[in-house]
Amino acid sequence: MAKLPLLERLRLKKRTPRSLEVGVAWYNANSWERIKNTATDPERFESTFEEWLAMAEDTLRNFVNAGVAPEKVMIDPEEFAAWCKTRRKRNNASARARFVSGKLRGDR
Repeated sequence: MAKLPLLERLRLKKRTPRSLEVGVAWYNANSWERIKNTATDPERFESTFEEWLAMAEDTLRNFVNAGVAPEKVMIDPEEFAAWCKTRRKRNNASARARFVSGKLRGDR
């Protein structure tokens, strides 16, 4: 099979939708409250779970509209606390993001 000319390959690449996968921290009302209450940066959270949920759902829609495949990653407070303790991390935005990324990759 003949190889396509470079210009044609570039055009195909440009037209081919690429899906980037991203993990999104997800909570139920109880886990959201528990994580917020133990966070070193509680100001990063919305005032209520309902406000957080509305923001999170908007974020999911925005990702999808941008061609990104968001994946909800449920944060269990006990599992996250153990993860933080093992890695000597504090419950902050950076640690939550790393935890979500690790879960998405299948890290233990």
